[in-house]
Formats: sequence, structure tokens, C-alpha cells
Amino acid sequence: MSRDPIIEPDALPSLGAFRLLDVREPAAFEAHHPAAAIRVPIETWEAAAKSGETSFENIPYWERAIACLGLGGPVRAVVYDDGRMTEAARVWFILQYFGAEALIVNGGWPAIRERTELLAKAPEALEVAAFQARPGAGPVRLVDRSTLKADLDGVQLLDARTADEFAGTDLRRNARGGHLPGARLLPHASLLDDGRLKAPSALRDLLSKAGLRAGGHVITHCDGGGRAALAAAAAVRAGYDDVRAYYLSFADWATDESCPVIVDPQTR
Repeated sequence: MSRDPIIEPDALPSLGAFRLLDVREPAAFEAHHPAAAIRVPIETWEAAAKSGETSFENIPYWERAIACLGLGGPVRAVVYDDGRMTEAARVWFILQYFGAEALIVNGGWPAIRERTELLAKAPEALEVAAFQARPGAGPVRLVDRSTLKADLDGVQLLDARTADEFAGTDLRRNARGGHLPGARLLPHASLLDDGRLKAPSALRDLLSKAGLRAGGHVITHCDGGGRAALAAAAAVRAGYDDVRAYYLSFADWATDESCPVIVDPQTR
């Protein structure tokens, strides 16, 4: 079975039944969405992942959240966003981490907006059943700050942020800027071509040129999870088989003064 987390719109009819998940803003969803689509409350999910009470360690919370999407049975999820790909990747990462089978529509909503015939196998009736989580069952596992800090010298770090974030000249909302020691810069925008994730061969070439060798342990990160999730999906698509995501990413790392960062404006 293919491990590719990306599905091209033209391949949707070849799937069996699937649950169609929309990760766009509420207003965009209300304005126009396929009849079978269920909106993922991404703003709630994003906040929950960063909260101590509802973090990924709170398995019952996420079992309920995923079950509410109608994913309690064997049906797989097909996820799309507004075309950025990062929000669909964020949902894909969470679903696959907890053991739900999920695919990301390449190109997002713009790629399927006028092609409703591709969505015929997405049932309109929502059947909510219990979802039993299996943390770590998907192709991309999760790593936390303490684990990464302890293993920093033995992993390949893919930084999917911008060059200015990497250099430390763009702090976003962080108290500190810069990058993790040993991190390789590969901005998430370079993984995309006209709003779609590039082909496996092109992604392999990009990863290799960034110094990330196949067969090695790769950890992706960004500032807050979405770009890291997309980079992880890209690595899996490229054929890398030991991929993890530091989902809380640099925003989490920067809060701990004992975690080292490199600041070098010349790296832009």
C-alpha cells in the first residue's frame, strides 16, 4: 500500500467511501462547501494541541474530537483547506498520529471547487461512532521538546520556516529568534508548485540538496505546527521512512532558555 499522504483530485473517484473534511475558515465554509463536507474546527484543534489540559497526551479528548468528524469506523478521511496546504497538513498530522487513515487533497479547495463529481463517494450522512486512538500508529510520529533536546546531536532537523525566521531577524511572537543547532533550512514554500505539493522525485531532490539523507532520522519543525506538518508529509511522499514532527516547534523551544538557538543574520 502506498504511504503517500497526498491524493490528486483526479484520483478521488478511485477511493472507496471517504469522509470529506474541510479545514477552511467558518465564513468560507458557510459561503460554499460540498454537501458531504464536515468542517474541522481547526481554531479549536490548534489551541487544544498547545494547552496542557488538552495536549496530545490527553487521549480521551482527541478521541472525542475525531469521533465527532464521523471517523469512528474504518472510513478514511480526505482533507482539504483553502489552498495553503498547511492547515490540511496540520489536520492530517493529528489524524494520522492518533491512528486515523487520512489523505490531503493536493491543491486544496481551489483544485476541487468546480469538480463536485470527484466527491461522489463522500457520504452526506454523518454517523458518529467511538474512535479508539492508537498514538504513534501513523507514518509520522511526534517528538517533544525534552526528547529532541536530549537527541539533538543524533537527528536531522528540517526547519520549514522562512529564511528570516531561521536567521533570527523575524521573531514572530517569540521572545527569542534564530534556529536550532544543526537545523537545515527548507522553507515550506519551496515544497509547493502553484499551490500543490511537488512530485515525490522533486521532493527527494530538495531534501537531498538540503542535506537531509534518506534512511536517516528526520524531524520537521516550524514555528507552530502547520508548516512542520506539511514538511513531514513531503518527506513521507519523498520516500523517507523515519519521519517525526516537533509539532509545537520553535515557539515552544524558544520559551525554554536552556534550549540552545543559533542567531546568524548571514544565514538568510
